[in-house]
Amino acid sequence: MTDKKFSTRGRPREFDEAAALQRAILVFRERGFHGTSIVDLSGGMKLSSGSIYKAFKDKRGVFVAALDHYLSIRNDKIRILLREHQSPREQLQALLQFYIESSHLEEGRLGCMVVGTAIELATHDSEIKLKVGNALDRNEKRLADLIRQGQEQGEIGADVDASATAQLMLALFQGLRVLGKSRHEAADMTGVVKTAMRLLD
Repeated sequence: MTDKKFSTRGRPREFDEAAALQRAILVFRERGFHGTSIVDLSGGMKLSSGSIYKAFKDKRGVFVAALDHYLSIRNDKIRILLREHQSPREQLQALLQFYIESSHLEEGRLGCMVVGTAIELATHDSEIKLKVGNALDRNEKRLADLIRQGQEQGEIGADVDASATAQLMLALFQGLRVLGKSRHEAADMTGVVKTAMRLLD
């Protein structure tokens, strides 16, 4: 049975690109960019090195495509999550819980690809820096918009600084992902949720 074929410059690829990139994401999250070799990617993506070079040019090309795929999947998950909750305050609490759950056990150990990329590559690769910056800006804007909507509906304090609080919550979210890299147990984070939500009173 032939896998899905994705067109590239007029010629279809003989593999499922989305599935291959999903496997590449796991390799990069596990090893980081610099710690990953083409041999690692070949084994992880279940593709020959020749197929990888042909489809993505080099390791960086795989990484950029994998990062884009990771961001797309992550954004889809968050959009679905937010649709499951009606009020802005409930949506903010669901987001906080989402990041806490993402910081535990195997998912936590693998870490956030955005955080890892920001630390490892964003300081010296302008294209990747822009991608990471746009992702963080998008998350911050989402948080600020939800806070302002909550204020309009009277469920978040009128004196809350939406921009500053959004920045603080974003820092908390990303910090949780960093902690998850070394703290693998499913710790009780109820206090963190309650404390963070008090920022909105």
